[in-house]
Amino acid sequence: MGARSSRLAGFGHSVPARRVENAEIEQDLGLEPGWIERRTGIRARHWAGPGDTLSGLAARAGEAAIESAGIARNEIALTLLATSTPDHLLPPSAPLLAHRLGLSHSGAIDLAGACSGFLYALVLADGFVRAQGRPVLVVAANILSRRINPAERASAVLFADAAGAVVLMPSQETDAGLLGVDLASDGSRYDLISIPAGGSNRPFAADVTADECLMTMRDGREMFTQAVGMMSLCASRALESAGFGAKDIHRFVPHQANARIFDAVCGNLGIDPERTVRTIADYGNSSAATIPLSLSLAHEAAPFASGERLLLTAAGAGLTGGACVISM
Repeated sequence: MGARSSRLAGFGHSVPARRVENAEIEQDLGLEPGWIERRTGIRARHWAGPGDTLSGLAARAGEAAIESAGIARNEIALTLLATSTPDHLLPPSAPLLAHRLGLSHSGAIDLAGACSGFLYALVLADGFVRAQGRPVLVVAANILSRRINPAERASAVLFADAAGAVVLMPSQETDAGLLGVDLASDGSRYDLISIPAGGSNRPFAADVTADECLMTMRDGREMFTQAVGMMSLCASRALESAGFGAKDIHRFVPHQANARIFDAVCGNLGIDPERTVRTIADYGNSSAATIPLSLSLAHEAAPFASGERLLLTAAGAGLTGGACVISM
């Protein structure tokens, strides 16, 4: 039996133990003290250690979300893992994640949506919950520190490792859950952020250099402009779809790409900056994981109240982007 809507019922997050302050990176890159924070809003980030794995990081976040939701593991019917850094190119990491969590009755699949991957997973999970009337675990996790080129300033100062998770439960309330959604893409800017080698277009071979297997940002200024535009447009459309204005949003939870990006989006939408959930200073940019990480941290600090309205928006490599309006 289906459900009228889905509701966010559990939250969890996990980060590696190693905390890396800006001073360490600034020294390695020959940057003056304070350079990174002035340009990105980041003070520190967490990077994986030798024993950390993507599925292990994701499992800790998923465990916390399931416990927060207060449901039995055999109730979860689907596990969605949004990641750009799976444990292996093949097989997908989601079945291993479900196995680690003891989800014996769950399907499991990876989603590669870069920074907007969590939003895409959330929309797909909502559709499944409505159609099947069964809970879904959505996890977004990345270990980007192993894909950073330490010599490339544009990416070395930004990216981090983290996992965040939510449980979506069926609900019969028509005014709860995802009330407005907008998704977008622009393949004309496909290569603004990329890992050039390792896919079927340029597979591993003798002539592939190590740097070609690491992340590169072709044009940071253009990426900034495109991210602000896509996040602002998707958020405006999602608000319109839900029948709300910026003043109706209680908390704004943007992708934590760069503090200047989401501050610009706030200005474009007319959202009071005080309503913005900010985690970038201590956790950096973990791509798809930043929004569920932020949701979990925000819920820990001040639990979401019934009827509270959230606006989520993201944009990233591909280009892909989206926004969701959610009523708790």
